[in-house]
Amino acid sequence: MPGCNWLLAQDSPLILGPQGILSRFQEPPAQSLSPTLPTPQTLRAPAPGPAMAPGAPSSSSSPVLAVLLFSSLVLPPAQAIVVYTDREVHGAVGSRVTLHCSFWSSEWVSDDLSFTWRYQPEGGRDAISIFHYAKGQPYIDEVGTFKERIQWVGDPRWKDGSIVIHNLDYSDNGTFTCDVKNPPDIVGKTSQVTLYVFEKVPTRYGVVLGAVIGGVIGVVLLLLLLFYLIRYCWLRRQAALQRRLSAMEKGKLHKAGKDTSKRGRQTPVLYAMLDHSRSTKAASEKKSKGLGESRKDKK
Repeated sequence: MPGCNWLLAQDSPLILGPQGILSRFQEPPAQSLSPTLPTPQTLRAPAPGPAMAPGAPSSSSSPVLAVLLFSSLVLPPAQAIVVYTDREVHGAVGSRVTLHCSFWSSEWVSDDLSFTWRYQPEGGRDAISIFHYAKGQPYIDEVGTFKERIQWVGDPRWKDGSIVIHNLDYSDNGTFTCDVKNPPDIVGKTSQVTLYVFEKVPTRYGVVLGAVIGGVIGVVLLLLLLFYLIRYCWLRRQAALQRRLSAMEKGKLHKAGKDTSKRGRQTPVLYAMLDHSRSTKAASEKKSKGLGESRKDKK
C-alpha cells in the first residue's frame, strides 16, 4: 500500500516501489515509478553517521598505517657498512708506515668484497685512486707517485684492508681514504686517515704521559709488594716465637708437676725416718735410765 510504503521509507534508507524493494545504490527505472509516490522533496534523507572528532584519522588512512606497522615489525632495518681507520699516522722520511683499514658489515664476507684506497695530497682538491682489491687480487697503481711503494698486508677473512707505504717522502703528506664494498652491503661512509711525514718522528705527548703514569703505577705496586712481603715475614716470625713460648711454658708446667709428685712421694719417707730416729732416741734414753737405776741399786 502506498501509505505503508511511505512509512517504511521514512525509517529506512531503501526506496520502495510497486515492483518490490530497491536498494538505495540502485536507481529505480523511470517507468516503474507510481504517480502516487511522494515527491523527492518530501523524502527524508538517510540519517548521517556519527560526526568525527577534529584531527581524527580517516578510514582511508588505516591501510597505510597497517602497512607501515607491518614493515616496521617484520622487515629488518637497513644497516650500512661501517669503515674504521686511524685518525692520523706519523712517519719519518725513508721509513715505512702502515695504513690500517677494517670494516663492520651485517652481511657475511662476500666473494665480491672490494677495498679501494684514494689519496688526496696536502693542499690538493682532487683524490686519485692508488690501490684497489677485488676478486681476491690486489691492483696497485703502477704509474703514480706511489709506484712500487705500496704493499698489500690485509686479510679479507678478518675484514682487514690495510696497506703499507715504503720509502716515505715529504710529498706523501696528505689524506688517504679507505672505501669498502661487501655486496649486497654496499651503502656506507668512507673513512679517512691523515699521514704526516717528518725528518724525525716527534715523541707524542700522550706517549710520554702514558710512560710516566705507567712508571708511577709500577713503583706503587712494587712498594705495596714489599710492604706485604715484610708484613708476612714479621707475622711468620711472631707466630714462631709464640709457638716457642707456648712450648717452654708447657715444659715448665710438666717439670713442676714432676717435682711436686717427687715431693709427695718423699714426704712419708721423711716422716718415717723422723719417727724412727725419735723412737731410737727414746729407747736409748730408757736404756740409759735403766742402767743408771741398776747401778744405784747395786750401791
